[in-house]
Amino acid sequence: MKTIIIAEAGVNHNGNIKLALRMVDIAAKSKADFIKFQTYSTDDLVQENFGLAGYQKKTVKNIFKQKQLLKKYELSKKDHLIIIKRCREKKIKFMSSPFDLKSINLLKHLKLKTIKIPSGEITNIPYLEKLGQLKRNIILSTGMANLKEIKIAIKILINGGTKKKNITVLHCSTEYPANIKKLNLLSIRYLKKKLNMKIGYSDHSLGYEASLIAVAFGAEVLEKHFTTNKILKGPDHSASLSPKELYEYISKIRIFEKSFGKMIKLPYKTEIRNSHFVRKNIVTLKAIKKGEIFSSKNITTKRSKPGLSSSKWELVLGKKSKFNFKEDENVKI
Repeated sequence: MKTIIIAEAGVNHNGNIKLALRMVDIAAKSKADFIKFQTYSTDDLVQENFGLAGYQKKTVKNIFKQKQLLKKYELSKKDHLIIIKRCREKKIKFMSSPFDLKSINLLKHLKLKTIKIPSGEITNIPYLEKLGQLKRNIILSTGMANLKEIKIAIKILINGGTKKKNITVLHCSTEYPANIKKLNLLSIRYLKKKLNMKIGYSDHSLGYEASLIAVAFGAEVLEKHFTTNKILKGPDHSASLSPKELYEYISKIRIFEKSFGKMIKLPYKTEIRNSHFVRKNIVTLKAIKKGEIFSSKNITTKRSKPGLSSSKWELVLGKKSKFNFKEDENVKI
């Protein structure tokens, strides 16, 4: 199974198209499947005097309103076209999260096949209804949501015309960075059981470990923030992977996937070769004469040259010997 990996650029381009293009190059070089940006119209997204989130206050200075902050990072239609062109050149898929109805229309116009719903929109009914009608591949992030809210969102998308098989649900902990003690990665198994759908993980934690565990738990899609430089000014840079870390992150996931094998328990040929040297056969504890009864007093199990497997122990006990045996000799019946 190959995990789909989304390199989340988010707003780490800082509103600079040259930086955005550099991020495309980094994600492509790291061999991510997608690079994801955020599409929004600031005026349609947030009220004039609405304040910053706690994590934004920690990482942004001299800005006190979300509208001021978001306006700096807003990408125009022209910016989108330039980024999409670079993605084609670098052979990496473009994805974005729309944050308002106008942005859904833009992504529809840009003919995106896959659209990501950010966690904050999971209870936004008119938004979900409009997106469901596009009948695209949907990735639904579920940070801050409970199972009831997730089911309602999925139902709205399906009622709009989106097929259930085209929806992937991402478990997510909406903190930046997310506390390792609050990741609740068992939710991946829980959601897979409750929803019977493709499940993934949007990883806001530091490091790689949570994503590796998520894949082991059945995550089919991973999303991880990255940046060109962690010390850049902005709300998400410090909690994101550096270019080198992104490359290592994806490499570790690909190596980890190779260990999965198949849903069956059978030994490999290389193991079978080793079994001749480590599994035991039935041998004599002492000399045994023809006609004697085999018992735990005259036979045992040892590593030996090819012979009667120790798995035949119950079959041998109580039988009469048909041959004369020397001490430490393989038993045959």
